[in-house]
Amino acid sequence: MQVLRNKPVVGDAAATRRSAACRPCRRYTRLAVSASRGSHQPPDIPKEREGGREWLGTILSRFGPVKDKAQTVTTLEFEKPLLELEKRIKEVRKVAEENGVDVTASIAELEGRARQLRKETYSRLTPVQRLQVARHPNRPTCLDIILNITDKFVELHGDRAGLDDPAIVCGIGSINGTPFMMIGHQKGRNTKENIRRNFGMPQPNGYRKALRFMRHADKFGLPIITFVDTPGAYAGKTAEELGQGEAIAYNLREMFGLRVPIISVVIGEGGSGGALAIGCANRNLIMENAVYYVASPEACAAILWKSRGAAGEATEALRITSAELVKFGVMDHIVPEPLGGAHSDPISAFPMIKESIMNVYAEYAVMSENEIKLDRYAKFRKLGQFQEFVVKGGDWRSAIAERQAAGGTTTKAGTWAVSEQEARYIEQLVDADEKWEKLLAEGADWLNKPVQPPGLGRSGIMDVAVASVEARRRRQMQAGAAQRATAAAPHPGAGAGTPSSNGAVVNAAF
Repeated sequence: MQVLRNKPVVGDAAATRRSAACRPCRRYTRLAVSASRGSHQPPDIPKEREGGREWLGTILSRFGPVKDKAQTVTTLEFEKPLLELEKRIKEVRKVAEENGVDVTASIAELEGRARQLRKETYSRLTPVQRLQVARHPNRPTCLDIILNITDKFVELHGDRAGLDDPAIVCGIGSINGTPFMMIGHQKGRNTKENIRRNFGMPQPNGYRKALRFMRHADKFGLPIITFVDTPGAYAGKTAEELGQGEAIAYNLREMFGLRVPIISVVIGEGGSGGALAIGCANRNLIMENAVYYVASPEACAAILWKSRGAAGEATEALRITSAELVKFGVMDHIVPEPLGGAHSDPISAFPMIKESIMNVYAEYAVMSENEIKLDRYAKFRKLGQFQEFVVKGGDWRSAIAERQAAGGTTTKAGTWAVSEQEARYIEQLVDADEKWEKLLAEGADWLNKPVQPPGLGRSGIMDVAVASVEARRRRQMQAGAAQRATAAAPHPGAGAGTPSSNGAVVNAAF
């Protein structure tokens, strides 16, 4: 090949000129020589690299499993003692490896102390600390959970109106061979992702996108699983202009009419109508360290205490923790988390979420469509506690004390009442309700039908009566027209200002 630099190649003068013009073009000359000599060797096959397997292994070793926790993991204030103890265990291990000393007993003791400290710390978390755990940046997101509990997942996009909100994730996934429609709020891991996902705060097109796929699931009989993790719906000017409130209200109405079971899981924080817009479910699950509230503690403190500094007091007053929510019936079940929270060991948290969802779904898999809708309706009808009665003078405290002190009696059906008079009143109300239900079942048009005079029911009588009424109206109209014409005609010899027969002054020009 060295000859090519001095002697031209016969039949390829153009390639020789290119090689003489610039050094990079010498490759084309070499290719021409190979072709002219009849070589069929492909020109771009790389040469065998010595030690290629070792080189590839070196590259792939960089992507091995992580052995140590990353330094960028956020540590909460109450978790710092745990972090210090873990650092001490690592230091002891490192020193033991360098010096060849057996410190297995010491390390086992330190690890046992760390487990005990972690258990004590997370067993007595305050509401404020649980709120911090729910907002932890390393907590598993909606997509993290979906991709780890499903056998296969396909994400779907668009609200069929030209928009797609990244803050809402929708798609079809299968769990143990059963297909589900999965919908949830998605937050980001860093600032860039959070800006794209709008910090998990959906806009109206996000809720319309969710409703579109709920209807799709209802049409094809797919059970729905929703994952709630949002501080609330986006409250910006653009969202209000696009109909944020209407989109949320529309979702609330439509979800109660779906024929498939809906299971909702609060995986982080569920705030206000933004969470409820995909949370009207047959069963509401909540993770152990998640929170659910009507308004964020910061907003509540700003409204009631006129200062965001009272957010801690508002957090305790709002009763937003999982235990309180299950106690009041707002949530149905608590999904347990690994010791230290889902952010410390997400791999162990995923099977717990999957098991809880499938246990609940097994209860609804045997129900009919009508039973599923009635179950959802009954769940929300029983929320809240109230007493309804009228107290003379407004002294309700004394009235409640008297009712509690009274021995009472029961109705025929077994309902408790304070006195015999109240029992009879309850029975009358029940009888009236039963009578009304019977009238509706029979298709009655009137509760009290109007009674017609006798004889009007005979054939032709009503036609004659209607004709008589119309004839009388015509005669009255004709008589009135004649009187007005007579009054408008001028009287002979009467001038302006002539007194009329009734004493009033009549103007001739009238």
